[in-house]
Amino acid sequence: MKKTALFILLLLSVFCLAQAVKVDTILTPEIGGIKQAIEIKTDDSTKPILLFLSGGPGSSMMKNADSFTHILKNKFTIVQWDQRDAGKTLALNPSPVQPSVELMGKDTYEVINFLRKQLKQEKVYLLGSSWGNALGFYIVRNHPELLHAYFAVNPVISQLSSEKELLTILKNHFKEDPVASKELASVHIPFTIDEDLFYLRKWLFYKDGKKNVTSDDFKKGFLQWSKTWSPAWNEVMKIDLPKTLKKVNCPIYFFVGKNDIQTSTGITKKYFEQVKAPKKDLFLFENSGHQIHKDEPELFQNRIVKTLEY
Repeated sequence: MKKTALFILLLLSVFCLAQAVKVDTILTPEIGGIKQAIEIKTDDSTKPILLFLSGGPGSSMMKNADSFTHILKNKFTIVQWDQRDAGKTLALNPSPVQPSVELMGKDTYEVINFLRKQLKQEKVYLLGSSWGNALGFYIVRNHPELLHAYFAVNPVISQLSSEKELLTILKNHFKEDPVASKELASVHIPFTIDEDLFYLRKWLFYKDGKKNVTSDDFKKGFLQWSKTWSPAWNEVMKIDLPKTLKKVNCPIYFFVGKNDIQTSTGITKKYFEQVKAPKKDLFLFENSGHQIHKDEPELFQNRIVKTLEY
């Protein structure tokens, strides 16, 4: 009788573990020696994990995530993570050490393993946006066995070449503007001082219609950001995937905005053509720049869902 009761109890336990569980929470596990904020949203915890790696560095996608995940949530368990020195993680605790690509790549690995254990799944879908690809490709290179697939959105591929292209485009665009021409003429690539990147981003954002970038407050804020992040961005400037990552061991899908000049669409297309992968595809977004998830959120999501059929 006792054996029968124990067997029934074990069956019930297994049955309960297999049930769909609704989750809407922010967890703060210790990742890389500090507390880091991880948001999990799903109406069914058995749906595959889709972990977003936000751009920046130092930015968070968490606050506005519903606007570009409302379709995806029907297929995935949506996970947003505020990286060290960003968003809710920064509010919990500043990084005690200077952030770097290597350090934050290891953070990403820990986050993935935390999610695998928490949600009882073997693999995850991983999506990197802009800077997030510095971390995403760290996982693609070192731990492809943990990925169902990787989504490279407006990715960092050969950033030194991309920044050079951007500088040429901006100089030509602002050739009749004496202030812009003078500041852009002072930019050195590779960057030697924080003002190099500041002037490049200032006039890129101005070209995109953000007129507040000419204010003293914007410059002050940008240079404050640089104190934390310029070392990591200078590491990104050395990334050259066509030379260092010619083959990947997981499916990979590139999402590029036709009008993106911050991470060169042409460079990404060329890399897509040469990289070897079990499965790969490239999706061009005709009406997008560097923020596909904001510019074309429905198409962005539907194309991610479409890859599940591959």
